[in-house]
Amino acid sequence: MSNVAVFEPSVCPGSTVSQATKHLKTYYDETYRASWCLMKSEPLPCFTNQLLSEFHEYIRVIKEEMHNSRGEKYDYIIVGSDIDGVFNLGGDLALFKHYIENNKRDELFNYAVRCIDILHENITHLNCDLTTIALVQGDALGGGFESALASNIVIAEKGVYMGLPEVLFNLFPGMGAYSLLSRRVGTAMAEKIILSGKLYTAEELYDMGVVDILAEPGEGAMEVYRYIKAANRYSNSYSAVRKVRDICNKISYDELMDIAKIWTDAAFKLSERDIKVMTRLIKRQGQRLIA
Repeated sequence: MSNVAVFEPSVCPGSTVSQATKHLKTYYDETYRASWCLMKSEPLPCFTNQLLSEFHEYIRVIKEEMHNSRGEKYDYIIVGSDIDGVFNLGGDLALFKHYIENNKRDELFNYAVRCIDILHENITHLNCDLTTIALVQGDALGGGFESALASNIVIAEKGVYMGLPEVLFNLFPGMGAYSLLSRRVGTAMAEKIILSGKLYTAEELYDMGVVDILAEPGEGAMEVYRYIKAANRYSNSYSAVRKVRDICNKISYDELMDIAKIWTDAAFKLSERDIKVMTRLIKRQGQRLIA
């Protein structure tokens, strides 16, 4: 497990705990009108149904507050982790295995839909005039990597690993990886990343153009504020460029839904051997926290 510092509220000027649920911890920075949302999913740092539910509620509250404040409460949403060395390890593989072995196709597809609902909200910055930022201070695998890519800005600390290991059990990342990566690095490189199953360092992904800002270990939160200060200083330019990116790199909800359907169909074509590999990866997800 990498020895990187997770976000500390002391680096967030004027921050206060605004919400503390079982799987999410949030802080509001009034100075910069920023909401920090830190994942702390249990028992494993993956996208459990419980974590997804809390994310849906968090998004609902943010949108409601933006509406009530006429768009003036938030300029930034920063998603990070409250677990040392891990951003998020991706989909709930144990749940996938249960759904597949018990022929619960609708349940697996509904899980995928819940994921892309959140992903699309992040991509479109909640249909609000704000910027979403992913702060990756620990490893981001599978759906964890996809969730980071869905943010408008990806800030990652040197030494963390990110990748899409789904090909190891003969599946593919079905919650936005292809759409998001192809917009950043082109279809050829996107397919290379997806089909390799390789874990890349933040440095490698920065060189590819996947990571926007590279931070020194333990300095990710400071890089967030450096970005925010620059964006606030040149707010008209930054806002306009974000809007242009939305137009040029638009990812529709229908696109994500169509891919989720292909992913669900592919999941039910996995062989017994593929399921055994998935089972080994489930064990490794747990071991990662005590390694």
